[in-house]
Amino acid sequence: MKVLLVNGSARLKGCTYTALCEVAKTLEENGIETELFQLGAKPICGCIGCMSCRKTGECFMNDKVNEFAKMAKEADGFVFGSPVHYASASGALTSFLDRVFFSAGANLSYKPGASITSARRGGTTATFDQLNKYFTINNMPVVSSQYWNMVHGNTPEETLQDLEGMQVMRILGKNMAWLLKCIELGKQNGIGIPEREEKVATNFIR
Repeated sequence: MKVLLVNGSARLKGCTYTALCEVAKTLEENGIETELFQLGAKPICGCIGCMSCRKTGECFMNDKVNEFAKMAKEADGFVFGSPVHYASASGALTSFLDRVFFSAGANLSYKPGASITSARRGGTTATFDQLNKYFTINNMPVVSSQYWNMVHGNTPEETLQDLEGMQVMRILGKNMAWLLKCIELGKQNGIGIPEREEKVATNFIR
């Protein structure tokens, strides 16, 4: 079993990375393989609604979205991490997730997802809420911890001093590992994903 952890910060080894590493370390200790996916500092364009992905199965923009989508198909779980920018996820991660879930949401469906947020001070809960909405519109179990998944600090060193936040990251890793093992045990005993209904779309303005 494998979990992909996405660093939505332009800083490769900043506070978000520090928190993700704590989750990854705990997952590894519990027998789950991990891989860190760095968005990096290159611009990621937002979705333009061209619908070409509906025909080709991938986004026409040749960047990290398609790279991740292919990896996601083979992954069993996901953790998306973001710094807080104006009480929201980073612009790069938001654009990335919009396009990933629109063009390749099926590669993530029914697989556990978790989000973590990093801030100097405020905006974490709003960002946490934003990120979790991607999971709950895509049939993904949401993995929780003993508190909202957030860390505080202005530097990686300060983040490590947030003892409660780092503990939350470890508990999150344990809970993710536990859920993945439960799902795998269910598969071995003939329990598959729920039967899907044909989607009903209701327009509020006619």
